[in-house]
Amino acid sequence: MSTRGSIDGLRSSAPLGEMLPAVFADDELAQRFVAGLDEVLAPILTVLDCLDSYFTPVLAPMDFTRWLGGWVGAETDGTEAEDRLRAAVSAAVYLHRVRGTRRGLSEAIRLAFGVEPEISESGGADWSARPLGPVPGECRPRLRVVLRLPDPTPADEHRLDSLVAAARPAHMPYTVQVTATERNPER
Repeated sequence: MSTRGSIDGLRSSAPLGEMLPAVFADDELAQRFVAGLDEVLAPILTVLDCLDSYFTPVLAPMDFTRWLGGWVGAETDGTEAEDRLRAAVSAAVYLHRVRGTRRGLSEAIRLAFGVEPEISESGGADWSARPLGPVPGECRPRLRVVLRLPDPTPADEHRLDSLVAAARPAHMPYTVQVTATERNPER
């Protein structure tokens, strides 16, 4: 993991030696002293010059994107490929808005695995124009998520279980299943 720090040969965008009073312009000791400070400050000034890029997951350095993912509550586990991590961090705010909905659950799973899940639930979101109308959905709440992957592993089922537990409605009991995709033999 890389971190921000000094970079050999990085020049400061605002050299301190040029900002000293004229009396120090020819003072070799003063110029060398502030050159050392320039070397320490150059990475900081570079980050500040590009700060907006750090908060754009597509442009940010990878280690900062991982940190940003934790900061915005992205559903990641640290094993994602770079493109999936950046997509999850970019979508985190939207996913918080739709958390607990079928659409939010489906999008969180799609971002983590790159595959659309099959979601079946008991329903229950409806309205009636007359009082005492029939109650929508099934009597018992339930949620079932099936994910079909090319080469599933036990880790995939654990990851899916964690995602569903975090993104489902809090009162909803659930089951998850990860299966292999059906392969069509070539003719």
